[in-house]
Amino acid sequence: MTTQTSRRIAVYGAYGHTGRFVVTELLRRGFVPVACGRDAAALEALATATGAEVHTASADDAAALDAAFAGTAAVLHCAGPFLDTAKPVLDAALRARIHYLDVAAEQRSVADTLARDAEARAAGVTVVPAMAFYGGLADLLATAALDGATDADAIDVAVALDGWHPTRGTRLTGDRNHYPRTYIEHGETRTLPDPAPVRETDFPAPFGRQETVLLTLTEAVVIPHHLACRNLHAWMNLAPLRDLRDPATPPPVGVDDSGRSAQRFVIDVRVRRGRHTGRATASGHDIYAVTAPLLVEALQRILDGRVLGCGVLAPGQAFDARDFLAALAAAGVVVAFEADEEKEMA
Repeated sequence: MTTQTSRRIAVYGAYGHTGRFVVTELLRRGFVPVACGRDAAALEALATATGAEVHTASADDAAALDAAFAGTAAVLHCAGPFLDTAKPVLDAALRARIHYLDVAAEQRSVADTLARDAEARAAGVTVVPAMAFYGGLADLLATAALDGATDADAIDVAVALDGWHPTRGTRLTGDRNHYPRTYIEHGETRTLPDPAPVRETDFPAPFGRQETVLLTLTEAVVIPHHLACRNLHAWMNLAPLRDLRDPATPPPVGVDDSGRSAQRFVIDVRVRRGRHTGRATASGHDIYAVTAPLLVEALQRILDGRVLGCGVLAPGQAFDARDFLAALAAAGVVVAFEADEEKEMA
C-alpha cells in the first residue's frame, strides 16, 4: 500500500450528521477523506465546504461502491439503517481488501458483521463494527475495568443523557429496527421483556440518582464476543427516551464552531469478577460528535499497527482499552477508573 493510498479514507454517508464530524476529524489528522453516498447533491455541497473528493454510490450498486472505494485504505461506514447498508458496504470493502469500521447501533447488524471473521481474515483486513458511542465506548470501558481479565460474573452498563435530539438517521434506524434486543442473565441470552424492568441508578455528577430502564444496544453483542460474562445488563435514564419518542423533538443544534451540541453524557460501567469489582466511567458532550474521534482513533491504530489482530474484532478486543481511552482526552472525554477487591457491586 502506498503512502498516498494509506491516507485516503472512504467515508460512506459522509454528508450525514455523524459523517460530517468524521470527515472533519479525518482532515484534522491529516487524512484525505473520500466522501461517498447516494445523494449526489449532498456530496457536492460537502465537497464545496470541505474540498473532499466525492463519489456517488448507492449501497445496492456494487459497481459504484467498488469505484468509490478504489485506492483507499479503509471505509468508515456512517450511513444507516445498518440492517440494510452494512452487508453491501462490507462486501465492497472485502472485495477491495480494505479495512472496514462502522457506527452501527442495531444488534442484529453487528451480530451479522461479527459472524464474517473468516472472510475478513481471508482478505487480510480488520473489521470493527459498532466503533461508536453506543457499543464501542462501553466495550472499551468494560475491557479496561476488567484490567486484563477476559471473564466476569457481571457487567453492568448505565448510560445517562441530559436529553436526546435525534438525527434523521437515528429516527430511520428506530423505524427500521424491529428485532428484539437481548441481554445476558445467569449465563443465558434472553430477550428484553416488554415492559422492560426499571430501577434507580446512581450516576456520577452532574446526573446523580436517575430512574433507568433496561435497554440494551450493541454493547450486548460486542462485549460477549470477547469477554465471557454470566450477567450483562445495560440501562438508560428516561429523559432522553422521552425526547426520542416525541416526534416533535428537533434534531441536534450545534453550539460551537465544530457543530457539537450542548448535550451531556456519561457511561458508567461496573464489573464484578469474584471479589474484585471495577468501575470505568466516561463523560463528555454530544453522543454523535464523540463518535468521530472514537472511529478515527480506531482507524489510526489499525493503520499504524496498534491493533491486536486482524479479521472481525469487537472494539475492546481490537485495542489496548486503557491506552485508547486515554487518547480520548483530546476530544474532551473524561475517563475515570475505580477498583475494590472487597466491595460487592450494587
